[in-house]
Amino acid sequence: MNPVAFTQMKDGTAEDYRLLQSLEHDYIRTLPDRLMTALEGLGDSLQGYQVSRLEHSLQSATRAEKDGADIDWIVAALLHDIGDVLAPDNHSQMAASILRPYVRAEVTWVIEMHGLFQMKYYAHHVGRDPNGYLAYVDHPWFESCNRFCERYDQAAFDPAYPSKPLSYFEPMLREVFGRQAFDPAVLALPA
Repeated sequence: MNPVAFTQMKDGTAEDYRLLQSLEHDYIRTLPDRLMTALEGLGDSLQGYQVSRLEHSLQSATRAEKDGADIDWIVAALLHDIGDVLAPDNHSQMAASILRPYVRAEVTWVIEMHGLFQMKYYAHHVGRDPNGYLAYVDHPWFESCNRFCERYDQAAFDPAYPSKPLSYFEPMLREVFGRQAFDPAVLALPA
C-alpha cells in the first residue's frame, strides 16, 4: 500500500483522505480486538490487591449482570478500570472517553466520575478528602454513580467471587463497540 503523499494535512487531496478514511474505518472495526487485549493485560497490572485488575473488572461486570443491568452498564463495568495502566491518576476519564461514542450519556458520566466517588471508601486512610464527590450531589446521575461504586466497583475485590470469564463478556463488548459511533438514538437513551 502506498501512503498519502502529503507531509502537511492542508496539502492532502480528496484521494488521500478517501484512502485514510477507508483505513480508519477498517481500524475502528478492530477496536474490540484491541480492547480485549487491553483487558487481558490488566491481569499483570497493579499489584497489592487480592485479585488482579482483570479479575476486578470481571467481578464488576458479573455483578452488574447479576443485578439486572443492561448491556451498556455491563460493558462499562468491564471497562471501567481499563485506563489504570496508562492513566492511573485519571483512569476514570480515560475509560469514559473510550466508552463515550457507544453508550448513553449517563453511563459515560458515571464511569468518568467513579474514581472520585470511590474515594469515599478509602481517602481518609491516605490523607485525602473522602467527600469530593459531594460537589456533584445535585447532579441528576449522582445516585447512579453511588450505586455503580457500591454494587459493582468497591465490592469487586473478592478472590472467592464466582466471576464469569472474559470470553463470556466478549460478545457484549463486540455488540456495544459495533454500534455506530455517536448514534443519537443510543447516546440519548433514558436511564
